[in-house]
Amino acid sequence: MIAIKNAIIWNGNGDSLENHVIFVKNGVFEKIESEAEITEAYTVIDAKGKIITPGLIDVHTHLGVSEEGVGIEGADFNETSHPVTPQIRALDGINPMEIGFADARKAGVTTVQVMPGSANVIGGEMAVLKTVGTIVDEMVIKSPSGMKAATGENPKRFHGAKGKMPVTRMGVAALIREKLIEAQNYINSDKKDRKLDLENMAKVLNKEIPLRVHAHRADDILTVLRIKREFDINVTIEHCTEGHHIADYIAKHDVRVSVGPTMSTRSKVELKDKKWSTIKTLLDAGVPCSLTTDHPVVGIEYLVTSAIHAIKNGITEQQALQAITLNAAKHLGVDDRVGSILPNKDADFVIWSGNPFDLNSKVEKVFINGEIIN
Repeated sequence: MIAIKNAIIWNGNGDSLENHVIFVKNGVFEKIESEAEITEAYTVIDAKGKIITPGLIDVHTHLGVSEEGVGIEGADFNETSHPVTPQIRALDGINPMEIGFADARKAGVTTVQVMPGSANVIGGEMAVLKTVGTIVDEMVIKSPSGMKAATGENPKRFHGAKGKMPVTRMGVAALIREKLIEAQNYINSDKKDRKLDLENMAKVLNKEIPLRVHAHRADDILTVLRIKREFDINVTIEHCTEGHHIADYIAKHDVRVSVGPTMSTRSKVELKDKKWSTIKTLLDAGVPCSLTTDHPVVGIEYLVTSAIHAIKNGITEQQALQAITLNAAKHLGVDDRVGSILPNKDADFVIWSGNPFDLNSKVEKVFINGEIIN
């Protein structure tokens, strides 16, 4: 049982609270009260002069499946033996002891979504987990949390170079449609043998999980939205690099987007028009947005740095905070557990030496499930 007093609390809902006490009990936020009396049952932390935020969330990572500094032995994020692999699960490839998890915790990132890479048109299932632990099954908040798909250059490059479909963007879209139709037929058949790939795609068609689609260019984003309408499925747009060109159109489709990793270089044609102002344009149009590092494309320790650049390009500090806390939790469908400092939510939070969007500020303490991590 912990009570944290005298801090300024940025609760993730857009509020900045002073003269409040955060009470933590049994791994969750018990209550947040102003000028509250603290009994002897609580261990008191005096955080005077500090700012407390919810634990940060990165919605799009390859932590533990694309291990840093290891090489081929740690490359478990793209099953490139076939362009369509909905039967695989990122969960089966995650090494929870990979160094990226420690980097995440040190940076105040307490929740991540881990997904397959973008080499395949359909890449497999993903999971949301806490960044602390040694047994991945015990770290999971939600599994599966989505089905990975990818448009554009990546699947064309990986499979087209082998003389396999897809060679074109038309081929990418066709393969997505074919697998969705095959899953529809599977759902509607009276007698069927179990087929893991179709069972997993059925979860998308039944709206149990969204199709989370890697799409950088505006034309690829439009293809994703077209498929969403055709099959009446839930989708998220991952990366949305050229979303600023069609923000008003995206806003008509009831989708959430992740923006990033804008800190990366323009390493391919699809990134030539990346802008730090993209998230502002999307938010101004009413599109719910999160920020991502796409770790290890950009190190997860730079999630806050990415938010600072977005602030410099027009969004507010509270919008930036929500893009890596509450909006991120909603993007993942776990906002009942994490993303804001409210009673009965998991006690995941960060104590900062100052304003978290000042690069001079340091992460002083990180709590996950009410326990101090570092």
